[in-house]
Amino acid sequence: MKSILVTGGAGFIGANFVPYFAKKYPEYRVINLDKLTYAGNPDNLKDCEGQDNYCFVQGDICDAALVEKLFKDHDIRGVVHFAAESHVDNSITGPRAFIETNLLGTFTLLDAARRYWMKAPHECKEGYEDSRFHHISTDEVYGALGETGFFKETTPYDPSSPYSASKAGSDMLVRAYHRTYGMNVTVSNCSNNYGPKQHPEKLIPKIISNALSGKNIPIYGDGKNVRDWLYVLDHCKAIDLIFHKGKSGETYNIGGHNEKNNLEIVDAICSILDEKVPAADGKSYKDLIVFVKDRPGHDRRYAIDAEKLTTQLGWKADETFATGIVKTVEWYLQNMKK
Repeated sequence: MKSILVTGGAGFIGANFVPYFAKKYPEYRVINLDKLTYAGNPDNLKDCEGQDNYCFVQGDICDAALVEKLFKDHDIRGVVHFAAESHVDNSITGPRAFIETNLLGTFTLLDAARRYWMKAPHECKEGYEDSRFHHISTDEVYGALGETGFFKETTPYDPSSPYSASKAGSDMLVRAYHRTYGMNVTVSNCSNNYGPKQHPEKLIPKIISNALSGKNIPIYGDGKNVRDWLYVLDHCKAIDLIFHKGKSGETYNIGGHNEKNNLEIVDAICSILDEKVPAADGKSYKDLIVFVKDRPGHDRRYAIDAEKLTTQLGWKADETFATGIVKTVEWYLQNMKK
């Protein structure tokens, strides 16, 4: 059985990826390393309970001794690296944790993989030629777009926040390990994810939670910041494809082709809630929307060109925003704590 190390598998995207991957590939043993910070939820992994090919380890990706031990104990042959501090607001008020986890943590994993898989620069150990390190990143490293255009893999980096700067740095480290040491790496930069298991601090679950609680729904600025929304399981399928079929050293952008501004997002969610769980007072949940002071350095628009992924690897999103947002709201209605 081939073992792969998944980092951050108790977080939003990782906790959707791990059950999907472990079920699809019974020939893999999935070792899930997660620190279980505020953003990691063990309940997200109940889908994996009882699976023979799944193992959870609580620990920090910055802990070099632990990471090295996991490689040796489990004979790790691949890494899918989700673990990151990712909340932009938190990076503005407390940037140190982002630098430590996103930069030092990525370095710790890369160097452990290099030492375990390789004899020398550009020379793999026998049997480890296909071992791959896949690094999950964000479209925020590219900065902001105007009203037109798309982020391509060749778009120059222009990060706006400590979060996106730390992710840009981690991307560069991964690429450097490919160029300097010849390590088998791939990188993916994704647009905004949504779907089940997302932390309640994020926009979509916060809209749902506040609406159902009768609280104001806060929207930054004028609500017209645009993001390209990607259903989380579509993202997981893209990562699977890149990990198995992507070309070493390459970067692949993953986007949902669903550009929506925040006003459109809150309007869609409130409309679904108005239909499925009407408010007791008969009013629309849209009446709870309030506008708050904008975030410092808030990028106006992101949009991904995923043509490289679709044409070279054959990926295609299964969900449109219209279908994905209904599934998302229904999941939260079933799983949100009352």
